[in-house]
Amino acid sequence: MEHHGAALRRLTKDDQLVTQIKTKYTEAKLSPRHRFMLDYAVKLTLNPKDMGEEDMAALRSQGLDDREILDVCQVASYFNFVTRMASGLGVELESD
Repeated sequence: MEHHGAALRRLTKDDQLVTQIKTKYTEAKLSPRHRFMLDYAVKLTLNPKDMGEEDMAALRSQGLDDREILDVCQVASYFNFVTRMASGLGVELESD
């Protein structure tokens, strides 16, 4: 998370926002669009079997098109994959 947090910090130049996203994104000052994207990623991470059309409809309600929804899904899935690979191999990417 530190590596990704540093990248987000460079992009946003907002330490408080990065801290909020890392600790409790639901309380961060985000646009509804970004909040829906994070809600989707969290649900995909924690409860992938519960994903359905309603999740994509929620993103569409915020103006995301199919390509953007695919991007959100791919990014969340990739990070889940990499994290599970590292955990499965006992790799410690960073300290908490």
